[in-house]
Amino acid sequence: MHNQDQALIFELSTPGRIGYSLPEMDVPELDLEGLLPEGYLRSEEPELPEVSELDIMRHYTALSRRNHGVDSGFYPLGSCTMKYNPKINENVARFNGFAHVHPLQDESSVQGALELLYDLQEHLIEITGMDEVTLQPAAGAHGEWTGLMMIRAYHEANGDLKRTKVIVPDSAHGTNPASATVAGLETITVKSNENGLVDLEDLRRVVGEDTAALMLTNPNTLGLFEENIVEMAEIVHAAGGKLYYDGANLNAVLSKARPGDMGFDVVHLNLHKTFTGPHGGGGPGSGPVGVKADLIPFLPKPVITKRGEEFVFDYDRPQSIGRVKPYYGNFGINVRAYTYIRSMGPDGLKAVTEYAVLNANYMMRRLAEYYDLPFDKHCKHEFVLSGRRQKKLGVRTLDIAKRLLDFGYHPPTIYFPLNVEECIMIEPTETESKETLDSFVDIMIQIAKEAEENPEIVQEAPHTTVVGRMDEATAARKPILKYQKA
Repeated sequence: MHNQDQALIFELSTPGRIGYSLPEMDVPELDLEGLLPEGYLRSEEPELPEVSELDIMRHYTALSRRNHGVDSGFYPLGSCTMKYNPKINENVARFNGFAHVHPLQDESSVQGALELLYDLQEHLIEITGMDEVTLQPAAGAHGEWTGLMMIRAYHEANGDLKRTKVIVPDSAHGTNPASATVAGLETITVKSNENGLVDLEDLRRVVGEDTAALMLTNPNTLGLFEENIVEMAEIVHAAGGKLYYDGANLNAVLSKARPGDMGFDVVHLNLHKTFTGPHGGGGPGSGPVGVKADLIPFLPKPVITKRGEEFVFDYDRPQSIGRVKPYYGNFGINVRAYTYIRSMGPDGLKAVTEYAVLNANYMMRRLAEYYDLPFDKHCKHEFVLSGRRQKKLGVRTLDIAKRLLDFGYHPPTIYFPLNVEECIMIEPTETESKETLDSFVDIMIQIAKEAEENPEIVQEAPHTTVVGRMDEATAARKPILKYQKA
């Protein structure tokens, strides 16, 4: 069967075929009636496909070849950091002493695992300039919520119940206002100025006695460094608020600048981005949170501490916001991040920043002639273009993204941040070669020329993929999530 004509697994099904062979049972079959509540028992057998093991292997192998990932091609998603996952990380995460531990084992029997977690926390403390770190949160947005809950608990412990407002820039990640809402807080937007940075006068206008925190990422989501960050911190702190650092992507500042030194009180990190854990497919993630000293009492419990030569979980935390995840974080991702940090070392992490910034600026300057550049200044790890020029020709940013699929590239992030019209957000990461960057840029230039000379090619893309242009709105609003016979 040709790969382009891949059948559904249900269409391959033939009654009586099985994909496994088990020995005959030598114990009585268990009768589930009476053991499980009636509502949990199936009334009829599920309609599962009946296929051979060989058909299963060929089917899913063929599907995997249609998938796009960092091991198969360039993945320039701005803000999401789809960088290479070193295979040494995978090998270490599979060591028996890490892969086969059980979360309910006695602390004395998992000292090696606890030492790794403790040591990882110490490394992240140094990298971020914080005073303590928790590894519990399962992902970035979960880390945001955890940090905001600690800020809320801090204000409540001080009797400052009126502090319910969280300030977010108009270029912020969408998860920022969402996390604040879930934490029971309200959001206020602060405007960007003509340079793409937080407008200090607008910040002074919105900050006040009801300010709980300012949520910010630096460099910001436009890929620009907030040059006035020290003054911003002074403004918020003078009003009694806290500064929260969205460290979803730390590639632009590793070993160069630390959130704690900029004046931030809380920071979360996405280990599945900057620190090379596998990213995508719904997880797993890891979103550690670091805090300054006055917020340590509110950390999620338990906290990993060292007593003499022993590593233990400390549950005696009366002001803690409580446990935020079963057991203690996504251990396998933490192992991968620890391996990455130790294998790179300080000089290696510094090089990550230098190459990430160099790659982004190189691509931005090559593309500036063919796409609009909203902010004509040096960027950091990522940059934004605008497709306004192409829009006037009838070609939207979405069309450009679809056309990239014809050349085997995953599109960059589009229409985000929201404060840039027809936004195209590109992050090359530090791991890509100049040849890869040039190849992608050349295709982007070709698409820009097509938009001028033959816009229909772009408007009707993709042309070479297994599935053509889909109705994405209907797919999102009315998804069909199970197989239905015709």
